[in-house]
Amino acid sequence: MAPRALKNGIPYYLLPSSGTEAASVLVLVKVGSRYETPELSGASHFIEHLMFKGTKKRPRPEHISQALDAVGADYNAFTGKDLTGYWVKVPKSHLGLAIGLLHDMLHASLFRASDMKRETKVILEEINMYHDNPMMHVEELLEAAMFDGSTLGVEIAGTHESMKAMKRADVLRYRDRYYQPSRMVIAVAGALPRDTAPLLRKTFGTLSRPDVQADLFDRCDVRPLRPVRFQYKDTRQVQIAFGFPGVSYEDHQAPVVKVLSTLLGGYMSSRLFSSVREKKGLCYFVRSSHSAYEDTGLFMIQSGLDRARLALAGKTILAEVRKLKRERVGGGELRRAKDYLSGKLTLSLEDYSTRAEFFARQHLFRGKARSAEQVREEIACVTPAQIQAVAHRLFDESRMGLAGIGPFRSKRALQKAVLI
Repeated sequence: MAPRALKNGIPYYLLPSSGTEAASVLVLVKVGSRYETPELSGASHFIEHLMFKGTKKRPRPEHISQALDAVGADYNAFTGKDLTGYWVKVPKSHLGLAIGLLHDMLHASLFRASDMKRETKVILEEINMYHDNPMMHVEELLEAAMFDGSTLGVEIAGTHESMKAMKRADVLRYRDRYYQPSRMVIAVAGALPRDTAPLLRKTFGTLSRPDVQADLFDRCDVRPLRPVRFQYKDTRQVQIAFGFPGVSYEDHQAPVVKVLSTLLGGYMSSRLFSSVREKKGLCYFVRSSHSAYEDTGLFMIQSGLDRARLALAGKTILAEVRKLKRERVGGGELRRAKDYLSGKLTLSLEDYSTRAEFFARQHLFRGKARSAEQVREEIACVTPAQIQAVAHRLFDESRMGLAGIGPFRSKRALQKAVLI
């Protein structure tokens, strides 16, 4: 699908849906934690929070929240390694409010020193929350291991030290460098009034193109040998994550990786779920996933395991990984994985907010967006030979990373516990 463009170059997608009386506006900005210097670690996430603290038109946080709450809106924002997103979902009669308010936030937020000082405390507690949640924090540990030496390995929220030391002037310079039309994309989906495009032109279309050149991130060339990270906790359940170097957004084998991840540990019929949970009762959850970036990726296998049977679980998980390299997937199993992905895509795009992100995210990193039909076709074309070839490419155990949270006093203790 081809987007339209505002006069300042911001691409936008209008995605009308029937059978609804609501609409959703999403603005994505191409900036995230991988663009940060050590001194600004956590700045992208900090900026996301501060956008809700007041603008010239709505100077207090409650002015923003009350305006949206008064129409029953859903709204939030999120920060990743390589993007930041802001969205508002409203009854269609209030779409003008949603668009105008997002423009106001991204264009005229005040970033008062007092708000920054107060919000720093909030983020410190958010960091504590993630660190105290083993299921969430083990993913951060694995990323730190696999991307050691790269900004991709740094936690999105930053650290206590970086947040406490961050200067207002540095945050504003960082914001102005990246929050510019050339790094934005907008998607509006749902019940769209006729004046949706004019509303975008009157608001986001007035953003100027600054002369400031945005810095590019350092490409991730780090491929450490068998990296390990751990956190000691005296828990009954151990959180374990295995990692392998993955593929980028544009890698021609990305659809194959998606199918491989699904049949290995992406749903309840998957190999890992069957072998680790159903047959041996070693866990409550086990899953595999793949995160792609512009220059690299991360394939992860994660599970919460009984500490007394950790060795058996590790052996079982790695046996399934090795089997994918040794034997070709059968036609029936492959077809089920493809049908699952196709069906999940269909169901997810029934939600117009998800449709907005589907198109906007693709455009942000590819410069264009494929249709759902094109994505389904890519999945349908995957063959057993391709699955086996990609398994050989990905599952190089000399590059396998390991992260664990549990009663481990050293890296060696963790490795020994899972027999690697």
